[in-house]
Amino acid sequence: MIPYFMRANENVSSLDLFPLPVFNDPNNKPQNIFKEDLNFISRQWTQILIRGIPKFYIHFSKCMLISYLFQALLETQNLLRTQVANFTFNLGFSGKFYHTGTEEEDEGDDLLLESVDEFWWFPHMWSHMQPHLFHNESSLVEQMILNKDFALEHGIPTDMGYAVAPHHSGVYPVHAQLYEAWKKVWGIKVTSTEEYPHLKPARYRRGFIHNGIMVLPRQTCGLFTHTIFYKEYPGGPQELDKSIRGGELFLTILLNPISIFMTHLSNYGNDRLGLYTFLNLANFVKSWTNLKLQTLPPVQLAHKYFELFPEQKDPLWQNPCDDKRHRDIWSREKTCYHLPKFLVIGPQKTGTTALYFFLLMHPSIISNLPSPKTFEEVQFFNGNNYHKGIDWYMDFFPTPVNVTTDFLFEKSANYFHSGEAPRRAASLVPKAKIITILIDPSDRAYSWYQHQRSHEDPAALKFNFYEVITSDQWAPSELRTLQKRCLIPGWYATHIERWLTHFPTSQLLIIDGQQLRSDPATVMDEVQKFLGVSPHYNYSEALMFDPQKGFWCQLLEGGKTKCLGKSKGRKYPPMDQESRAFLSSYYRDHNVELSKLLHRLGQPLPYWLRQELQKVR
Repeated sequence: MIPYFMRANENVSSLDLFPLPVFNDPNNKPQNIFKEDLNFISRQWTQILIRGIPKFYIHFSKCMLISYLFQALLETQNLLRTQVANFTFNLGFSGKFYHTGTEEEDEGDDLLLESVDEFWWFPHMWSHMQPHLFHNESSLVEQMILNKDFALEHGIPTDMGYAVAPHHSGVYPVHAQLYEAWKKVWGIKVTSTEEYPHLKPARYRRGFIHNGIMVLPRQTCGLFTHTIFYKEYPGGPQELDKSIRGGELFLTILLNPISIFMTHLSNYGNDRLGLYTFLNLANFVKSWTNLKLQTLPPVQLAHKYFELFPEQKDPLWQNPCDDKRHRDIWSREKTCYHLPKFLVIGPQKTGTTALYFFLLMHPSIISNLPSPKTFEEVQFFNGNNYHKGIDWYMDFFPTPVNVTTDFLFEKSANYFHSGEAPRRAASLVPKAKIITILIDPSDRAYSWYQHQRSHEDPAALKFNFYEVITSDQWAPSELRTLQKRCLIPGWYATHIERWLTHFPTSQLLIIDGQQLRSDPATVMDEVQKFLGVSPHYNYSEALMFDPQKGFWCQLLEGGKTKCLGKSKGRKYPPMDQESRAFLSSYYRDHNVELSKLLHRLGQPLPYWLRQELQKVR
């Protein structure tokens, strides 16, 4: 977004820098969308406030400010304040290039710094380096301290809480080191980018909050480093005027309650298209709408944005390798090969740990590294870990030896019933395959209750199973929480439909948990075929049933076996008949919906489901 600048050509054309108000120009007419009913704007948009911070970047001294351009900038700012309340240019600085131009340009530097209080200021990188090229935080901090020392030496304010990275580097895709360095050195609270979720289409740009920093969507105004002469504007000068007078730029203001633009210093030399564009834009908006324009300081602006769009606070991470622009501003030390090819999503207490154990026996299947807090489960897509970003997530996965044949995966059994996990997973790993295991939901609920008792959950120890599953809305909160964890994951059809909203049916495998327990080799053959993994692994020869433990174990050399830990395969007292009857009734409609779903997917009904459906007749 902000490349190095060519030195400005100061041959200013005869273009009127301060054009007459657009309503005096017969050519200033809105586009066809307003011809039928010019009252549309005044009727629908009265009292709407547009808050924008047009910014440009002072890059000492690749494109220096000459004294008369500085005066024009101040005059334009004052003119814009008559149309936009509190309008203030927000100037970015890279101190390394201070006083590196001609004598006249250096005088322009000094003149600007003598009028520091006339503008708002934000830090760029000291030498305009892209942050994603710095692979450790300390190097970024050093660069920022140089720029901060420059600012303090010259009286530039350092407390605006706003910063911009060159070329959007490190903002999105997120470079975690940049966010940390920004907070440590500058106390940054706000930044902006055009890249989230993608540059185009512009109408889909959104904001998000990461690591305490509010990221606002930035808009484009059609001015770039090379657009410096009116007559040489791409497509002709009429294209720029068309954009201002009812076209794309005008519609950007009209349709976005908050707009942030960034221009470059080259747009303020030569034909001064930056000044021309925003003066005409403000005049046109005033002439053809009842919109009231105003500017807020960055932090206030960000808070206002997320008051208007609270649903955008949570980011939705995507695969950086799916967008060339994102790949170009992503660290080369990172790779998308650290993302899983399939997910085991649960639900809990259905045999997911056994499946995990069997999968690891395959020579081409590799799991995530264990989490220090949640054992083998990363639990990224369903909770607060998601806000740590994809760098945190990918650090759990080793680099595959062969990216084609090796299959990374993770198992997090809480994903199954999570409201957020399907959407988040589909955004980051849209081609991943999804595996779920189903057993009788009544048995699953009882197993979860016994699991909580073994972990000394106070509610599970205090209340019997029937009291838990039949508790009402006036029950203690800890009892209600336990009840939900017992019952809600068993709404199988509801949760599977949610996953199928975001993934095609061809990427979903539903395993019969009873068959996995009784005939794992057959199930694992089905899993291998579904994944397309090679070579084929013969589980019939690799597994042996251990009658003492009550489940299947891996057969090692010398006749030894490797089994799951002592916590698996616990023997519980049988469920009481009163609880069984209650749950059979409770899950009846859910099981009917599951049978319809499986029929639609062309999948056979597991034995337990056929048994439950017979009770319905």
